[in-house]
Amino acid sequence: MENLTNINDPQRLYDELKTDFDSVKKNLDIFFLVVVACIIYFMQCGFALLECGAVRSKNTTNILIKNLLDSCIGGLSYWIFGYAFAFGPEGNAFISWKHFASEGMDPDGYAHWFFHFVFAATAATIVSGAVAERCDFIAYFAYSIAITGFVYPVASHWAWDEKGWLYQGVTFNETMGNETVEVNVGFQDFAGSTVVHLLGGASSLVAAFILGPRIGRFEDGYPVEIKGHSVPLTAIGGFILTFGFFAFNGGSQGAISNAGDGGAVCLSMVNTVISGSFGAITALILKKMGIFGRDRKWSILVTINGALTGMVSICAGCNVVYPWGAAVTGAIGGLTFLLWSHLILKCKIDDPLDAVAVHMGGGIWGTIAVPIFMAPEKDGSNPGILFDISSRAPWMRFGWNVAGMVSIFVWAFGISAIMWLILRLLKLHRVSEEIETKGLDIPKHGEPAYPAEAYGHGWETKGSALKELAGKSMSETMFGDKTASVRKRVSQRMESDKMMENPEAHAIFKSDQERSDRNSSGPSDGHVNAALDTSQL
Repeated sequence: MENLTNINDPQRLYDELKTDFDSVKKNLDIFFLVVVACIIYFMQCGFALLECGAVRSKNTTNILIKNLLDSCIGGLSYWIFGYAFAFGPEGNAFISWKHFASEGMDPDGYAHWFFHFVFAATAATIVSGAVAERCDFIAYFAYSIAITGFVYPVASHWAWDEKGWLYQGVTFNETMGNETVEVNVGFQDFAGSTVVHLLGGASSLVAAFILGPRIGRFEDGYPVEIKGHSVPLTAIGGFILTFGFFAFNGGSQGAISNAGDGGAVCLSMVNTVISGSFGAITALILKKMGIFGRDRKWSILVTINGALTGMVSICAGCNVVYPWGAAVTGAIGGLTFLLWSHLILKCKIDDPLDAVAVHMGGGIWGTIAVPIFMAPEKDGSNPGILFDISSRAPWMRFGWNVAGMVSIFVWAFGISAIMWLILRLLKLHRVSEEIETKGLDIPKHGEPAYPAEAYGHGWETKGSALKELAGKSMSETMFGDKTASVRKRVSQRMESDKMMENPEAHAIFKSDQERSDRNSSGPSDGHVNAALDTSQL
């Protein structure tokens, strides 16, 4: 009967339908934000695998737990005070101050909280790669809390909250024909080239500088390559990150139910693919040409970082540039990565993951590129410098973007420098030389990623033959230089027959071999037995 009454009352029916329609639109936007935020959250797995493969096996557990805790610590700090500083309804142009621990928050706003939480966690994770293999756990806790709870929230308030000074922009008068009109230009950083990536890169730069390089990274002023232990893990991590960037950039539209939302999301994703592809190919070819260094190889690691730099570069303008503009942005992004990576090494700063080159270098170029390549609206308004070089507005937008970029860099660099200098004065910034040399996994966590006892099998195959060879060699040289003979014979057998299947045992043996060469004494019997134990081969 109620439906029949509504049919007879068109106004009431219209109001109810409008209410239902508005509710569906609102829920659709919430669902969109939650889904893309979940995909962005999966980038934490990508960062974990990328960093895991790029470090030595003895530090694998350490880098994994730090990536996991970036999410956990970030969740706590961003919930307690980070979101309130960024998007609280009360505040000024510098900072907000309401909704601490989500107090008084409308449940419909939780999707917005979740979306920006995963952005904050991303900014913190960038730093973990730059301080890998020597950062103390206490220092890690400090910088993770600082970035997710204060540094990133304040910067995101400036750029993305309607009260923020960068968001409000600058207003000026411009003459158009016979009219003088008032024009406002704001900070253009759609998906965080500056707010997320430059901020994380600047924090990484100061952290890596104050921590100092890993032991053995530079000798006589020249860089010495320290290889990671797994290219496959790094490659899988790179694939996951490129996948996550589609949601990172496309999801920054923030809604999907309004006219034009779908087109903006698709354009952002297409530009992300194009910019990342051009960044990867450019970096790969330039590496092969030997422009930066003598190692002329088709490097997968350089290709991955080139792709990520291209995607970082397009974050700022992925929704407002033509695809050809994304191609140019990505190509220059690939070049930017190699330039910054080369410069960082020249400055003798050790950045194991090239986090500064990828995120800070890509973020700087991407923020500058937006006002240059920005496509005009359908009515011809808001053109980039390439489309209207004579007007004042594009140049003002360029200047405002540079001002915002410099401000956020100084903010992130300054706060991070204060924090790391305090940690250094308290001697809490770096692990001891012994722990760094032997690895962080066992003394810090008691959980090696690749325990030696987990390798091998119970069948008497190659392992027994190798051990018999070692025993024979020991008996033959009982009264001679037995350790040198054992080392030589076993090494020859391992290399010729490729019998050493245990990487941890092989590492122990090689370490003792190198120490023996320096000290003129052979490996200990315990280490020889560990290297030749048939139960682990």
